[in-house]
Amino acid sequence: MNRFARLATRVLAVPLGLVRLEPSGEAAGVLPECWPPEARPDEAVLECCRRVAEDGRPLFLSRAGDGSAPFSFAGVPLVGGSGELLGVLSVMDPDLRVWSEDEVRDLSDLAAACSAQARMRVRSEIGRQAREAAEEEASRVHELLSRSKLLLRASEDLADTRGLDDVRQRVGDLVSGDLKPTRVDLLMLRRGTLHRVPSPVDGDAHPGGVPERFALASHWPVSRAVRENRMVVVTGSHADPDALSGTLASPGWDALNLHTAACLPLRGTHGILGALVLAWDTPHEIGLDERAVLTTLAGYTAQAVERALHLDDRVTAASQLQRAMLTDLPDTPGLELAALYRPAARDDMVGGDWYDAYPLPRVPGSGVTGALALTVGDITGHDMRAAALMGQVRSMLRQADHDHPGQGPEQALGALERACRRLNLPASGTAVHAHIRPVADGHWHLKWSNAGHPAPLLLSPDGSVESLTEHDVLLHHALPPRPRTCGTRSLAPGSTLLLYTDGLVEERGTDIDENVERLARELATAPSGIRLHALLRSLLDAIGPQEAQDDTVLFAVRVPGL
Repeated sequence: MNRFARLATRVLAVPLGLVRLEPSGEAAGVLPECWPPEARPDEAVLECCRRVAEDGRPLFLSRAGDGSAPFSFAGVPLVGGSGELLGVLSVMDPDLRVWSEDEVRDLSDLAAACSAQARMRVRSEIGRQAREAAEEEASRVHELLSRSKLLLRASEDLADTRGLDDVRQRVGDLVSGDLKPTRVDLLMLRRGTLHRVPSPVDGDAHPGGVPERFALASHWPVSRAVRENRMVVVTGSHADPDALSGTLASPGWDALNLHTAACLPLRGTHGILGALVLAWDTPHEIGLDERAVLTTLAGYTAQAVERALHLDDRVTAASQLQRAMLTDLPDTPGLELAALYRPAARDDMVGGDWYDAYPLPRVPGSGVTGALALTVGDITGHDMRAAALMGQVRSMLRQADHDHPGQGPEQALGALERACRRLNLPASGTAVHAHIRPVADGHWHLKWSNAGHPAPLLLSPDGSVESLTEHDVLLHHALPPRPRTCGTRSLAPGSTLLLYTDGLVEERGTDIDENVERLARELATAPSGIRLHALLRSLLDAIGPQEAQDDTVLFAVRVPGL
């Protein structure tokens, strides 16, 4: 603006020119340079500028007398695009002079150009503000879309979690890309105490200064969040403005060098389950939008935690049920027995696979003692129902052997099928049921019946492995009972019989027969003298799938060498 004032002084040959802005001009961002103190016009000149502004018309005058110094003044209003007054362009001569028509026209032309420049500045400023507003709105929309995607991923990813450690891991993965917290903690409430769910980063140890558990009544901010059932935001060592006065920082807060944290209660169906804590090691402003996102995220987390706790209860109950059914193996003179069970890594993490061994009743008049029943079976399913059915079938098969003393294993399987059909018990699956009894010179006689089960493997003292492939149809409640067959072998000292379920050799994308052949080779090349349980563990590690989609049983019987 001062450039126009200087141009006016040159065109009109006067010593002083100035642009005086009105508030509307200042509001539009049209700001003049400040004139130096020695060149500041006197009050009479400024009064003339005010007259031009008030009247909205040009003013050209020469003033003498009335006690003040004489001067000549010329001023023209500066007008905005809507006719609003932006200011005044004026010149002043300390001498009296008559303003010619050319001078009036020249100053008016300069004022018009100055007004155009001012209007352009106004439009430029409006454009700049519009661009900034658009960029700010685009940034806000982008952030809202990002947060919406975060919540959508949370609703999907947290819907199939299987345990508390899985919940904690997935929440950490979800927020790491959007909210970028330094630390994510999941704490569970049990009997008035908050327990921290370990982070995979921490391992078994917890960070120095941070207690693994602490009382709900403590001064920790997360305790406040759970007690008061609301989000508590901590910055440095002080709580948010809505919190009660006083510091909420804990000794562990300083140890972790954290600056900002959001503590969110996890609201379950029947009360508070615990808390979710997101923390940053730099100042992090948590506005209303982010509070809403965090609250929704805590809701999804609470649902996942509730589901994980329910699943843990089910798995615990099922595991206890299954452990109760997988009884200890009997001590049998002249035999070594070992069994290994691995649950499935899905569903209820239990199933219908089982092993069993028990003494057979003595047959009157036979003179045979020390006979043993051996069973490995697989009831269809990987849940508590399968485990419950397995328990019933196991007990009924035991009862069948005791109700039919002196008869073979095929008779016991037939009796089991008839009982299931009469009792309408929907049990289906496979099994190998065997009777083994001692004979002369440390040998044992094996008699078995196979109901659709993977063939047992027999390791002979010379190192050869035979697959006992004789079998009948599987067990199924919809199939009518049929006579079952059995096979027999003599087990010399140094022999090992291996029974197993299909969870050992069945894996998607592989051939079962090839896996059975690998199992036979591993059995044949096992170190001599290896303890039986160690042998089973090595076979499982070598042949078993890395991710157990099915539960697995290995059961071995060894006749010690002479």
